[in-house]
Order: sequence, then C-alpha cells, then structure tokens
Amino acid sequence: MPLMRIDMFRGRSKTEIKTILDIAYKVATEELHLLPRDRYQIVTQHDPEEMIIEDVGLGFERTEKFLMFSLTSSPRAEADKRRFYAHLVKALQVGADVDPADVMINFVSNTKADWSFGNGEAQFMNGKLD
Repeated sequence: MPLMRIDMFRGRSKTEIKTILDIAYKVATEELHLLPRDRYQIVTQHDPEEMIIEDVGLGFERTEKFLMFSLTSSPRAEADKRRFYAHLVKALQVGADVDPADVMINFVSNTKADWSFGNGEAQFMNGKLD
C-alpha cells in the first residue's frame, strides 16, 4: 500500500497527468504486488522556481517533463524496488514521452502500524486488513 506522491512542473494537461498516474499504478501493481483498489496517488505541480532538481554529478539533463516519485510504503524487497525503478521509467518513456533521466524515485519505509485508512482506526492492527 504505497502512498505515491508525484511532484512535477506545472503545465501538463489533465490527460497527461492521468496517463502518468495510470502508468505508475499499473507498474506498481505488477512490481510491488498491490492488492485491488490499493491506489493512493497525489500530484503536486510546481512553478519552475519551486523545484531545483540536480543530478548528484551523474550528468543527467533535466527538462520540464521531470517527475519525482516518492513512495511511502511498508518495507519492500530490493529486487522488487529495482524492477519497479526499471519498469516505471521504461513505461513512462513509451506511454508518456518522459525521458528516463527525467524520472527520480525514492522509497520511504514505514510499518503497518503507521497507517489509518479512515475512521480513526489502525486497520492493519485491528485485523480489518492483512
């Protein structure tokens, strides 16, 4: 059940944003083994002066199509993360015309006790979710 936050520069159409969200959800479902309706995605758009995204000296040329994916999730196997990284950039390149160098991804791990899906309940802890 990752919470997927996607930061991008302002200016994409509603159709482009929906395409990016759908691609990311499909890849996450396949590579992170999500349950049905396990979809939590939030897009935040920024003016150019609100995001400075460099490359740690790796030589990437960033463009206005840059996407920052931050996933808050229960711990994931390293192999699943690597497959997710590779599959997501390939799918975004093919389906949304985003260069792989314009995609940055990070995972923030937490535990099931860190989630409440509503009603002030800890559904993983009270047995309503596994």
